[in-house]
Amino acid sequence: MKQGIVRLLFSGVIILASCDRESNTDLNFGDTGVISAVELQISDEAELISEDIMGIAEDVYATDEISTVSKNNYRSDFLPDCAIVTTVTTDTSKEKTIAFGEGCELPNGNVVSGTMYLSYNKDMGLATKTVELVLENFTFNGVAVSGGASVVRTGATEGANPKGMASWSFEGVWPEGEATSFEGNRTREWIEGYGSGSWGDNVFLISGSGTHTNRAGKTHTKEIVEPLRKEWSCRFIVSGVLRISRDGNTASLDFGDGTCDAKGMLTDAEGNIEEVALRRFSKK
Repeated sequence: MKQGIVRLLFSGVIILASCDRESNTDLNFGDTGVISAVELQISDEAELISEDIMGIAEDVYATDEISTVSKNNYRSDFLPDCAIVTTVTTDTSKEKTIAFGEGCELPNGNVVSGTMYLSYNKDMGLATKTVELVLENFTFNGVAVSGGASVVRTGATEGANPKGMASWSFEGVWPEGEATSFEGNRTREWIEGYGSGSWGDNVFLISGSGTHTNRAGKTHTKEIVEPLRKEWSCRFIVSGVLRISRDGNTASLDFGDGTCDAKGMLTDAEGNIEEVALRRFSKK
């Protein structure tokens, strides 16, 4: 593993849906002020970055795990040909390097560059395993990303789905200069698609809590009160409820009934309910 490189988030990450940059919708926190639409957008994009990083790492690790127990030559179709994966096996560990070069487009259209390193025990038969991840010169849609995580992963067993439980923190610096930090604890359960080899049928349930701090030093806490359902075939969370708090005031965001759409119901501190447009990085 590269020494001195900060570790980056691997698992248990949520997506916070945001308001459209072109919308005037703000999140009302009563007398303490509002969280602006742009601020929510940055928070959303930061967590999208984290989830896609987690998705890459999970796919690479799961491919190794499934190949060990499968009678067939298992291969996932998630990583594009521009992502080069190499493995070095030591007496006790496997060291994976995923190199994206100067730019590599993922199946969902997001573009990453730089290098990701994974390290974990080479004994794939262990019931639980700690996975470490670090990044080097990594960008996501032009955002420079750093940070780290330690993830305890449990594999699929009879009657139980694979899970990743992570304690993590990371930072992102946007091309416009906006900088944010995010940290927390997340559990990500792989409920559908494990072992199929097709990335499009993967479904995860996400739970946990965390904090998001913007450049101005304003920190808000985010807690999942109803598990968020993430389907890889959809760019948005399709169901679940997220509570957002700051200075003792709270608001909530309901992601819907399972439909893949860019809509959510936002309830502010005063009980006002509004449908908001959810948006991710603009496609250029």
